Amino acid sequence: MAAEETALVRPVRFNLLGPLDVQAGDVSLALGGTRQRAVLGALLLAPGRVVPVDTLIEAVWPEGGPSTARTQISICVAGLRRIFKSGTGLDDLIATVRPGYVLRSREHRIDAVEFEKQVQQARAALRGGQAAEACLRFREGLRLWRGSVLDGLTGPLFEQEATRLQELRMNAVEEHAALLLLVGDNQRVVGELTGVLRDNPLREQARAHLMLAQYRLGRRAEALAVYREGRRILVEELGIEPGPPLRQLHDLVLRDAPELAVAPTAPSTAAAPATTAAGAPAATSVPAQLPAPVAAFTGRRQELAALDLLLHQRPARPPLTIAAISGVSGVGKSTLAVHWAHHVAERFPDGQLFVDLCGFDERHEPLSPASVLDRFLRALGVPGPSIPAEPSDRAALFRSVLSARRMLIVLDNASSADQVRPLLPGAGGSCVVITGRDLADDLIGDYRVVPIRLKAMSPEEASALLAKVVGADRIDAEPAAAARLGTLCDRLPLALRIAGARLANRAHWSVQGMVSRLEDQRTRLDELSPQTGGVRAGFRLTYRGLSPRAQQMYRRLGLLAVPHFSPWVGAALLDTDPAEAELLIDQLVEADLLEVDSATGPAHGPRYRFQDLLRLFARERAGADESEEQREAALDRVFDAWLGLAGHAYRYFNGRDSTPVHARYRLRLPRSMQDRMLHDPLEWLESERTAATDTVRQAAGTGRATHAWQLTRLCSPLWEARGQLDVWAKCAGLSLAAVRLAGDGLGEGMMLSSLGALAVHRNDYTEAEVRLPAAVRRLEECAEVGGRSTAQRLLAGCARLRGDLAAAREHCRASVEGFREIGDLAGEAASLACLARIELDCGDVEQSVELSHSAIGLSRKAGTVRCEAQSTYRLAAALLRQGDLEQAATALREVQALTEAYRDPGGLAHALYGLGQIDWRRGRLPDSRRRLEQALAIAQRTGDRLLQARIEAHLGCVAALAGDDGALHRLHSARGTFRALHADAWLRRVDALMDYLLGRGPGRPVDREELERRTVR
Repeated sequence: MAAEETALVRPVRFNLLGPLDVQAGDVSLALGGTRQRAVLGALLLAPGRVVPVDTLIEAVWPEGGPSTARTQISICVAGLRRIFKSGTGLDDLIATVRPGYVLRSREHRIDAVEFEKQVQQARAALRGGQAAEACLRFREGLRLWRGSVLDGLTGPLFEQEATRLQELRMNAVEEHAALLLLVGDNQRVVGELTGVLRDNPLREQARAHLMLAQYRLGRRAEALAVYREGRRILVEELGIEPGPPLRQLHDLVLRDAPELAVAPTAPSTAAAPATTAAGAPAATSVPAQLPAPVAAFTGRRQELAALDLLLHQRPARPPLTIAAISGVSGVGKSTLAVHWAHHVAERFPDGQLFVDLCGFDERHEPLSPASVLDRFLRALGVPGPSIPAEPSDRAALFRSVLSARRMLIVLDNASSADQVRPLLPGAGGSCVVITGRDLADDLIGDYRVVPIRLKAMSPEEASALLAKVVGADRIDAEPAAAARLGTLCDRLPLALRIAGARLANRAHWSVQGMVSRLEDQRTRLDELSPQTGGVRAGFRLTYRGLSPRAQQMYRRLGLLAVPHFSPWVGAALLDTDPAEAELLIDQLVEADLLEVDSATGPAHGPRYRFQDLLRLFARERAGADESEEQREAALDRVFDAWLGLAGHAYRYFNGRDSTPVHARYRLRLPRSMQDRMLHDPLEWLESERTAATDTVRQAAGTGRATHAWQLTRLCSPLWEARGQLDVWAKCAGLSLAAVRLAGDGLGEGMMLSSLGALAVHRNDYTEAEVRLPAAVRRLEECAEVGGRSTAQRLLAGCARLRGDLAAAREHCRASVEGFREIGDLAGEAASLACLARIELDCGDVEQSVELSHSAIGLSRKAGTVRCEAQSTYRLAAALLRQGDLEQAATALREVQALTEAYRDPGGLAHALYGLGQIDWRRGRLPDSRRRLEQALAIAQRTGDRLLQARIEAHLGCVAALAGDDGALHRLHSARGTFRALHADAWLRRVDALMDYLLGRGPGRPVDREELERRTVR
């Protein structure tokens, strides 16, 4: 059955270049009434793209549809689907895609699309000097026309497309005729253009081609008659005379000018001979149009070397090699191009062409390719009357004139690839350098492109440029200030030259004085933008060239106080989805308003950054183009998005029941993207570490104390796991100051607790016992049970280290009850693990084992791997106390696996520490030393001094058992740390251990069981 259905499927051909027709194989399908034909016609005008139902209604009822229009459109589509299913075997040619329908053309053919493709191929062949191939492509494309486009369908939608295609057809006809004239096929020109002019009598270029072909065939009188007929029509219908090119050609025919007589040649794949539009040989001239180079040019060695490669990559055959220099405004694109062009000018004996295309110019509109071609052709010696009127003919003539020359062409300040394409040679030994805003992507494929993306200068280059402008003696006298000046100018050559010129003209100014003027962000752009020009003018032109949505993205990104950011931040600023945000950010990168800072991997994607001057301009535009309410709302969304993502990361890390805060704004982030970003919360926060810190600082400094402390609270467990205690301290300190200023009691209690926890991790128990009681009081006043319970658990740890086990037990039990009251399973599990440790210190090993098992169960129920690892470690400690080394080792290996899985270096250090203890108790001294030294290295990296001292104590035991004299040194080092940390319980145990080693008689071996009894547990 499947084979029979496949056999019914026929290739489909859609014909628009005439009456609408659809052919399946050799059969023309009956398409039904006018409405169905109009619907199909509208879909064919946008193959592969969704056509909204409203557009289809407009196509069927140009003056407005009835109330049932949407239903009738559905009926038409259903009818077309039945026709296609019956006639072609295909039932998916038209698909429903909100908010309309799409025609899936796929491998099926649409004559209008094929026509445009043939014309493009013809022009590409012509650029490459393949005249015969170009003629063939033009003929194949023009052969597809059967009449007027979509003949029989009316309305603005169809008429507009018909006009466009008809204009493209006429251009192709004239380009084809010009090519035939160049290769001498005059008879074909007469045959094709006679009918064309009958239907399109106002086409002066076609009329000129016909006259020239007739003249060359010896039909001079007919050529003059064609002119007279054209003049009559123009005068009668439009009241105007023929244009100068046609009148000049008429004069040449009247005079039998010898330049019109060119011997016919057969079509060839070689480049067409250099001729004028009238067929006359082009005159020769050696232009030298390069502007003067900048005197202060310096550096750019790598870029100059890349340009030098062009001298060795100029094949006589296509594709043409060109250099495309891009970069932000003021980075020195034009300066580099002109400097290099002067350096190599002598290698191009036929001259140099230069044009400022005014692609980004406040005073002038971008130059049209036609006007530039006119200028270039005149510079190359082509007489004005011989320059064709049609832009495509001018481009063809330009390529022909250059085909036998070696010229250097500099196209400066281009706005787009479309602006420069007609100005490029087809082949030959010429060299082209283009400057503009990221044109390489649009040119690669058609040409051999050497992309050169200019970045800011190096610090050394910036200082060298300043020395050339200001004077080496002044720059050398203040090297630090000169380096800072370069930084404040973003090391952009334009900004450096402006700052340097101001210094050069003011001998009484110091370099440091100029630096001081630029340090003020509010006036820096003013200082570097004299007389409405300078840096700001270039930025403004680029900004104006953006779409409104991209402009909005750019200026709102300027509101951020972070060094770099991810695309999701842009999504929050615009309240859009990440896909659109990334698209807009890519546009800003292409416009050189943003830079790609780094790629953090496929899960997290690229990060982006501003240059400082561009950030200041973005902030300036935000102040001018957005209301205060809009700016504040955008920032609120960003801070809320931070809370939302950090909250998800917190849950991924701490367990599904640990959700301490909720953001008002929810980022439109697909769940799959969120999972990719946050599947490793530690890695995500590492990629965002600097941005997170600066976001807390900005929130704290802009009256958003709640955002500051909540973000700090969410991120602190991840900073703790990574040992990033300085980041934690900075954010908690900023947040505490902000909440106190705002009178936020809850926030104050939370940050006091956070700073207390930080003090515990830094082994600063004196500081912790100041912060934590204050936190408990504040949180009790705010009825914040969860936060209070966390602080009480931390206080329990401090009391335990002091040796006050009764107080420790009291704090910890209160913590367990608090978490149990609010149903926080993860919090309860952590407090039970802490209580298990205290009970072990009290000597109740069985109670410790029971509590540890309870904590492990709750951790798994809450989904918090970290707490499970900590609780399992508590179980291992109790098993060690029982002497069950095998079960303890099993538990510790599980801790090692868990901590490696979620990348908790502190937890991994504890696991290795425990396994190292077991090894020496089993007599495996080399294994014990290896594990303990690994644990010590990690503890040193994370800054856990208490754990370092405990590991040192056990390394002392290993050394003692091995008969190493360094045992006492290890123990003495550990003792000093315990004393400094006021860890009295640990201090007493190390003292007992040292007393044993010092008190045993000479030559007596160390008793392992005695060490086990006295060792730190």
